Amino acid sequence: MLSMASSSNDSTALISEFLLICFPNYQSWQHWLSLPLSLLFLLAMGANTTLLLIIWLEASLHEPMYYLLSLLSLLDIVLCLTVIPKVLAIFWFDLRPISFSACFLQMFIMNSFLTMESCTFMVMAYDRYVAICHPLRYPSIITGQFVVRAAVFVIARNALFSLPVPILSARLRYCAGNIIKNCICTNLSVSKLSCDDIIFNRLYQFVAGWTLLGSDLILIVLSYSFILKVVLRIKAEGAVAKALSTCGSHFILILFFSTVLLVLVITNLARERIPPDVPILLNILHHLIPPALNPIVYGVRTKEIKQGIQKLLRRL
Repeated sequence: MLSMASSSNDSTALISEFLLICFPNYQSWQHWLSLPLSLLFLLAMGANTTLLLIIWLEASLHEPMYYLLSLLSLLDIVLCLTVIPKVLAIFWFDLRPISFSACFLQMFIMNSFLTMESCTFMVMAYDRYVAICHPLRYPSIITGQFVVRAAVFVIARNALFSLPVPILSARLRYCAGNIIKNCICTNLSVSKLSCDDIIFNRLYQFVAGWTLLGSDLILIVLSYSFILKVVLRIKAEGAVAKALSTCGSHFILILFFSTVLLVLVITNLARERIPPDVPILLNILHHLIPPALNPIVYGVRTKEIKQGIQKLLRRL
């Protein structure tokens, strides 16, 4: 018994890295997926960088609403850089190994930044609520100081609640091999390799994740319910369309974010009925599609940003 335990501990200690196996049942997908994923990654990075540059250079965009949009773009950039380069390295160069520390760092960033984006959408919904329901008080409520406090709240709340997820996973003993059947270090994929009890680990992620996302969603729905109630009372011609247009871009972004997340959740729940590689692909796309579309939607629908793009092109 003692010798078996000793050998088990020795084998566990030898494991210093994981191996990421993308699409274990359909590895041929990697070849034809690498090109569209690369293009989406370049689009996401380029569009968000351009948006940040325009907001920084254009004085007319130095307003709280655009500062919040800048925060969203920064979150998108960090999330993309955390996930997609490693996925592409696996596709192109077969670089499957990932160290323990890098794996758990990726896990932390994915969990925390996902909820940070949700929280940013909630703050942006509050911004639109004040702008439409209390327009005279907007300048005194939504100030630069408000944006700073909101940014600190977004980062602190979600980082603190997400930190236990990688810590709990890192404390597990891994004696069931080191092959992760995924392209990224999700908690569910990593923790199943452990020989310890992982019920609390998964329960915490489920409760914390859905508490944060659920509370944000409830507040977003409430904000838009109040906005709709006020808008429907407006009698002036064209005022309704103008009021709704100020919320249109934000609503479309929330729709993108929520739809992809909902599809991902449904496919994970129905994992036994669909190929296991489908949720893996959707998880990757969830880190690419919203970041690629967010700045484009605002760029197309916002006159001030379009003017900023035109001025930037003239300077070039």
